Amino acid sequence: MSSRRKFIQLSALGATLVGGGFHVAKAFGGTLGSAKSNKPIVISTWDHGIPANEAAWKVLSEKGSALDAVEAGVRVPEADPNVRTVGYGGYPDREGKVTLDACIMDKDSNCGAVAFLQHIKHPISVARKVMEDTPHVMLVGDGALAFALSKGFKKENLLTPASEKDWQNWLKESKYKPVINIENHDTIGMLALDANGDLAGACTTSGASYKMHGRVGDSPIIGAGLFVDNEVGAATATGLGEAVMRMVGSHLVVELMRQGNSPEDACRLAVERIISKQKDVKDLQVGFIALNKNGEYGGYCIHKGFNFAVQDTTGKQLLDGKSKF
Repeated sequence: MSSRRKFIQLSALGATLVGGGFHVAKAFGGTLGSAKSNKPIVISTWDHGIPANEAAWKVLSEKGSALDAVEAGVRVPEADPNVRTVGYGGYPDREGKVTLDACIMDKDSNCGAVAFLQHIKHPISVARKVMEDTPHVMLVGDGALAFALSKGFKKENLLTPASEKDWQNWLKESKYKPVINIENHDTIGMLALDANGDLAGACTTSGASYKMHGRVGDSPIIGAGLFVDNEVGAATATGLGEAVMRMVGSHLVVELMRQGNSPEDACRLAVERIISKQKDVKDLQVGFIALNKNGEYGGYCIHKGFNFAVQDTTGKQLLDGKSKF
């Protein structure tokens, strides 16, 4: 049999296997799949991902959609005043105002986002309304607030006494120098694969502590803070948003998985790309987590100290992300 004929037969076989849901070598350019996937599963950034994953898992374990799961999951830290980097109780900007950013993306590449949103406790749910009820992807500022109010969201004061006290103390010197894994610990990103084998993701934050009024980071930017491709996988980012935006980091991670890299390796390569473009990373933290179509996951960051939460049929765990330094 000629080598050309063998290649044609193998190519045809590869196409059949992809359609049947089996793993295919990337040399044939097939999408990632597996006859035996680790599903359902949910992963999220940081230790506040543990209670968030529990809420998401409740949806997934009852055969709910990944989209419903990630929204339910990240609403937990959004409403928790003790999580000082997300939603209610989040650290304010330099003017003492809590401004929130969020985005959500589903299996069909539908997405919605809000940025520089004030007075609304659950920006992730507003982002989903943008996705489902408007022809747009992103609404910002007063427009996002007006839209939220029109959809029945309640206007609230999000600045808690604890966060206000910290802001007042910060004003005494007004020095802006984020401390890695503290002020940069500023996001919850969540990725889920449901029982049907579909992916979704969500990302929500109150942004960098004491940022300039009007600053928006990577978290609500599709492709930067979050990206989902239902044929391949999903990724989300945490850390200094400006560095993530410059590399369109989460999209980069997904594309690296498309090329055949494992989730962990894809995160590592994206981190290394960011490092290669920075003059100094001593005080810079960026971390990624990724989940592929098989339910395989991984995380990687610049400096140690980043962790992520995982929950699947085997239970729940908090893992330390591997780091470059």
